[in-house]
Amino acid sequence: MNMIAVLDKTPGNSGTHAAFLEALRKAGFTGEIGTGHDTRLVHATDNSIYQRHPEAVICPRHRQDLEILARLAGLDAWRGVVFAPRGGGTGTNGQSLTDGIVVDLSRHMNRILEINVEEKWVRVEPGVVKDQLNAAIAAHGLFFAPELSTSNRATIGGMISTDASGQGSCTYGKTRDHVLGLSTILVGGETLYSTKCDDVELEALRRGESHVARIYDCVARISERERETIERVFPRLNRCLTGYDLRHLRDSEGRFDLTSLLCGSEGTLGFLAEAKLNLLSIPPYSILVNIRYGSFMEALRDARALIGLKPLSIETIDSKVLGLAMQDFVWNSVESYFPEDAEGPAKGLNLVEFAGHDERALRETVGAFLEHLRLDGTVRRRGHTLAEGRKSVSQVYAMRKRAVGLLGNVQGEARPQPFVEDTAVPPEKLADFIAEFRALLDGYGLDYGMFGHVDAGVLHVRPLLDMRNPRDAALIRPLSDEVHRLTRRYGGLLWGEHGKGVRSEYVPDVFGPLYPCLEEIKGVFDPFNQLNPGKIAAPAQDRIPLLRVDEVPLRGAQDRQIQDPVWKGFGAAMHCNGNGACFNYDQDDPMCPSWKATRDRRFSPKGRASLMREWLRLQAGAGVDTASLENAPLSPSARIRAVFHRRSRAPLDFSHQLYDSLASCLACKSCTSQCPVKVDVPDFRSRFLSLYHQRYARPLRDYLVGMIEYALPVMARLAPLYNLGAGLPPVRALLRRVLGLEDMPRLSRDSLNAVCREWGVEPATPERILAQTQAERERSVILMPDLFTRHFETGLVAAFIELAARCGYRVYLAESLACGKPLHVHGFLGLFASQARRNISRLRVLASVGVPLVGLDPAMTLIYRQEYRKLPGLSGVPDILLPQEFLLSALRPQEIAVPGPDHVFLGHCTEKTALTGSGADWQELFARLGMTLVLEKTGCCGMSGTFGHESRNLETSRIIFEQSWGPHLDMLCGKRILASGYSCRSQVRRFRGETLDHPLVALLDRLRMTAPPVT
Repeated sequence: MNMIAVLDKTPGNSGTHAAFLEALRKAGFTGEIGTGHDTRLVHATDNSIYQRHPEAVICPRHRQDLEILARLAGLDAWRGVVFAPRGGGTGTNGQSLTDGIVVDLSRHMNRILEINVEEKWVRVEPGVVKDQLNAAIAAHGLFFAPELSTSNRATIGGMISTDASGQGSCTYGKTRDHVLGLSTILVGGETLYSTKCDDVELEALRRGESHVARIYDCVARISERERETIERVFPRLNRCLTGYDLRHLRDSEGRFDLTSLLCGSEGTLGFLAEAKLNLLSIPPYSILVNIRYGSFMEALRDARALIGLKPLSIETIDSKVLGLAMQDFVWNSVESYFPEDAEGPAKGLNLVEFAGHDERALRETVGAFLEHLRLDGTVRRRGHTLAEGRKSVSQVYAMRKRAVGLLGNVQGEARPQPFVEDTAVPPEKLADFIAEFRALLDGYGLDYGMFGHVDAGVLHVRPLLDMRNPRDAALIRPLSDEVHRLTRRYGGLLWGEHGKGVRSEYVPDVFGPLYPCLEEIKGVFDPFNQLNPGKIAAPAQDRIPLLRVDEVPLRGAQDRQIQDPVWKGFGAAMHCNGNGACFNYDQDDPMCPSWKATRDRRFSPKGRASLMREWLRLQAGAGVDTASLENAPLSPSARIRAVFHRRSRAPLDFSHQLYDSLASCLACKSCTSQCPVKVDVPDFRSRFLSLYHQRYARPLRDYLVGMIEYALPVMARLAPLYNLGAGLPPVRALLRRVLGLEDMPRLSRDSLNAVCREWGVEPATPERILAQTQAERERSVILMPDLFTRHFETGLVAAFIELAARCGYRVYLAESLACGKPLHVHGFLGLFASQARRNISRLRVLASVGVPLVGLDPAMTLIYRQEYRKLPGLSGVPDILLPQEFLLSALRPQEIAVPGPDHVFLGHCTEKTALTGSGADWQELFARLGMTLVLEKTGCCGMSGTFGHESRNLETSRIIFEQSWGPHLDMLCGKRILASGYSCRSQVRRFRGETLDHPLVALLDRLRMTAPPVT
């Protein structure tokens, strides 16, 4: 059975919507309009359990585009067209999902417009990310206070739309408490500027026939008429009632402000174009007290008493989240704060923060708190640690922030699902409430994870459900109903933090007599229910009901169409929960450089995982068993057909959309460790390419790049001729035209012979090594340079040989093996597996002599630990060390009187994400020789093997380089900069004309100056 062309069978681009989009183009809209199945699909999900396919996705470039859109939407001809504004897409309840048109305000409208340091405010567009804003104002000693676990990808527009808050809300309040004014585009095109106004100004605003005047008049009348009801209905909670907040229409001075109404409105009232935000001074001193408990309930009950001691915040974590954190890369930076005792790891944590501007006063407060812990015996605590200073506190909170994503990485098909995960009750009732909540889930036989903000009475509880299983999916209704009733009985809310979204069906019950007022407000803002219909409220005259939790399409219903063997075979890619960690805005974070360069969600791990799931679903629907297809050899006739079958013969095949998404992946593997769910895009990319090219012809470039390791030894013999040709313009033009390669690196002219003779290096054979004594073998090392380093950077091979020899080691030089990484990256999986098995046989023989094996380039060496160990039936893969791992035991500290020069280190993506302690290892080695190595925080260089050499990727490669590496290199001009990746050094040479050394070279230079060889 062969893979077949699978077409987009999802309804979309209906006649009305297609006509509207055409009218939008003609009206002067300059942003992007996406109607492809791939674009619509990646906007069909968020971080919720739902999947709603939009008709189109539009990305306005600026305010003028929004005005054009809103003006057109207000015309009678388009009253049936509906819209949902979207920010970071991190919502847990389907707030931005729609079967109409998604308006993505994050792709282009993400500019910080003005910063007023003196008056402490800022103006931003809605797509600005929370951490992006704080990074821009940190130098001024300011910050935007509302804190979120998703702060590195959540947009300001999304925060305003859900009135977001998180850690520290009892001190700093919610988003609305820091919004000074909003500029909202209404359906019809008018702009509503909301800010505080006195009664005289309010009366002026209410006069007239404009849309804005009608809104002010309607809301002011409701505020006056329902004052007593509003006070009675709105609970006295820190989290209050998200959405249409009537209780805070007037501030403490009696001024009227529609901003509180718009905050939390989830895009149901207008399009947010701009926000003016209040900023606070950063407290320079902070201390986090990390308290450990024997059970989660003990942590909750203790928190009730700790609240009275007035900390800035109290965060709590249960044992499940803590256990998952211990398996994540984040644990390396926080492990010392959570030591195990005789009883093992803690079963519950309270993270209690204190901060202030007066260090002495802060320490006195913390001292009094610690004294309380010492004297109070109402709860058994298993100990505590202190994290002092913003850097240390941030490290611990980084672990807490990953809790949402980490929960998605539990093993098994049942995964924590968000739908009752942000309940809020009075803090003093939280422990009793959670006890009943746990009893409810236990009654259903469900497991769950918990974490949250105990000082605010908010706990995130995620039951583990297999949403592909109809029986588990059917629990959404009874659990939602029962948790809603439970929260009401405790004087709380089902939604305390993450908005209503699909849960809006409970709004009439919660608001009671005030619900008709909400309908009236919705009607005056959006009379024809075009903005995110079904959420929060509908106009009274509208007949469309609010959404219901079990009547919106579930993502699991789509997923269950994929056969079980296929689903389980693709592992983590299938379990992407949409938490959006791959949308990290930080240019100096290695996570997904292709997303950062393009801002196109199709080119992110989440987008690629979504497209892969859909492709597998479409294949299953067409009767193709992908699992069998992967394992069955192609017939000779099928192989011949594939060589000549061009994709242009089936232009509508959805496979091409998935191919284009995966082709933009750099295979840097950052997602495999940085993603909390460990979605491994390079792995399923290779598997898909292998299947895709069973049907469609490969470009000639794939064969050249995939087989280059085999060609390198031959090319090396012709190095002068090759290097001459690689530099000639006609040759480069031919490469570009025929192969799609922009350039090729130059082969090294250096020779290893002289170095090998000087240091007595011999070929690595078991017989030769075993002829040595045990003591001699203990001071021996086998160097196995990859073919790229051996032939493109022969000098680096020589540097390691001399360095190891100067450390007193005898070096044996192994044959350079074709490790197969280019084969794997380009989907030649059969050839890769064959090469891997041959290599393992050879490596086992070398490893049997008990001498360490060392590689040089991180990307080429780590493949033995990563891809090789995933091959079925292949066990006992020997460890191939990276040079710093070997040198930690080989390079002894030197007594050097004169300090060495400082160096700066730029790490390789794969190395620093797969081996989180790699940078620290290099620092330790430099310290042993009296030198300082500064670890510079950088993202990806943009080269990643052959990616940057391909013409189709040149511009993306350049953007990635200039987003992170370029600025750092410019800033560090004059310092000696080191880089461990061959690709990284090549990229710097290409775009800056500079030559960076490997850290090995700097270590060798130092040893040459300070010490003779050790014997």
